[in-house]
Amino acid sequence: MFVGDSLSLNMWESLSCMIHASLPNARTKYVRARSWPCQSICLQDYGVTLYMYRTPYLVDIIQENVGRVLTLDSIRAGNAWKGMDVLVFNSWHWWTHTGAKSQGWDYIRDGSSLSKDMNRLDAFNKGLNTWAKWVDNNVDPAKTKVFFQGISPTHYQGQEWNQPKRTCSGEAEPLSGSIYPAGSPPAAAIVNKVLMTMKKQVYLLDITTLSQLRKDAHPAAYGGGGGTDCSHWCLPGLPDTWNQLLYAALIM
Repeated sequence: MFVGDSLSLNMWESLSCMIHASLPNARTKYVRARSWPCQSICLQDYGVTLYMYRTPYLVDIIQENVGRVLTLDSIRAGNAWKGMDVLVFNSWHWWTHTGAKSQGWDYIRDGSSLSKDMNRLDAFNKGLNTWAKWVDNNVDPAKTKVFFQGISPTHYQGQEWNQPKRTCSGEAEPLSGSIYPAGSPPAAAIVNKVLMTMKKQVYLLDITTLSQLRKDAHPAAYGGGGGTDCSHWCLPGLPDTWNQLLYAALIM
């Protein structure tokens, strides 16, 4: 099961396509729940099901009298994640969204404190620690392997790769070398710190730097949806590499 936001969906779609390419004649069944959070593809000849559970913040958004409240110490959705052989978690992309039309909540609840907003990195840190406690309390490592899909970068700001007047749109070549000029995003340091404090083993699928170098790999203006998308990834494309790394980690 992939658990997270649209970058999790990107990786889930990639893996589904890669398996279908290898097994084009396998019987498959696609199921999308009426309540949108979960969808799945079952490979009926092999007893394998790939689930995608959408929860952009991992922690809950709870409807209160004031509106939608991002609740940093609550994970009610976790019951749906239990019993999986492999869990691949991801979050961060939506924590950066601001404004009533873009962000998925109206208020943030931090314990007894209710606020209109707070530092997004602090909020992410608190939410990720809640997720870490959920994993420590609910996952049996003998039955379930847990991964955290590393921070997926965006390429809207060309100054990050020393081309200040550019975005990803029209980029046709990756950056050369193995170092991204702007360095690692701050959210990656939070992920590393939280994983180090956990009691249960979680494997970091560290795709950040290799993805930063792929400024050419976004749908940009070619996705057909209007606008310039420099945050998601073309398929086939970079998420296939993420899944190859996931496969390598599973069989090591």
